[in-house]
Amino acid sequence: MRNLIWISGASSGIGAALAVSTPYADARVIDLSRRGGVVEHFAADLADPADWVRVEEHFAAELAGFDGERVIFVHNAGTVVPIGPAAKVDAEAYAKAVLLNSAAPQVLGRAFLRATAGLECERQLVLLSSGAATKAYPGWSAYNAGKAAVEHWVRSVGLEEAALDQESADAVTGAAPGVAAGGVRGCRVIAVAPGVVDTAMQAEIRAVDEQDFPAVERFRELKRSGGLITPEQAAAGLWAVIEAKYPTGSILDLRDLPS
Repeated sequence: MRNLIWISGASSGIGAALAVSTPYADARVIDLSRRGGVVEHFAADLADPADWVRVEEHFAAELAGFDGERVIFVHNAGTVVPIGPAAKVDAEAYAKAVLLNSAAPQVLGRAFLRATAGLECERQLVLLSSGAATKAYPGWSAYNAGKAAVEHWVRSVGLEEAALDQESADAVTGAAPGVAAGGVRGCRVIAVAPGVVDTAMQAEIRAVDEQDFPAVERFRELKRSGGLITPEQAAAGLWAVIEAKYPTGSILDLRDLPS
């Protein structure tokens, strides 16, 4: 097996489309989700901190002795519910949304970095973002904040991983005594917003009352006018970004990239 790929939330939507369309031959694809579906499944509730520990142990076990060409983790799982003013939504549902959208990407991202740190193969960590990371929507506070957290985490960790790349380059040229030539290279860490995709999440958004989500009509109009892309289109764009090898720490939006 030359390629080992994890995709969180691959039971449906963008995640499922990613799982069945990997461009790499001889790839083992593992879905991290509660339900599972189209590929090999590791059952985990990514809103539950206890399951974060299980996922980290799973990463370590699967990567022990790995000598393939490439390891990728695409963190796609997230939720837009509950939708409504923060002061009014269900407390338990809101807490789970914060854990899934804000904490899980950071904790699982760190776990992947730790588990792959000793590997000499290509390593990529891709976190899905959204235009909601920079545009505030009333009723989406947990989602907005989660995507903003994802992007700033990628900027910060990108600097750390780029420093490892520099150490490796310096070692090869002899500029950094004590660092072995061909030493530890950084993992490529990026965030990508796929655009507005026709998934079950979008159906949930369109069903919400305008009092809970004042911008709902915009999303209903996107559906009526054919302004949504399919999960398959989003997956194709994401794989193209992964293969393009943008610099670590990059924050990208598929809508801004050449088609």
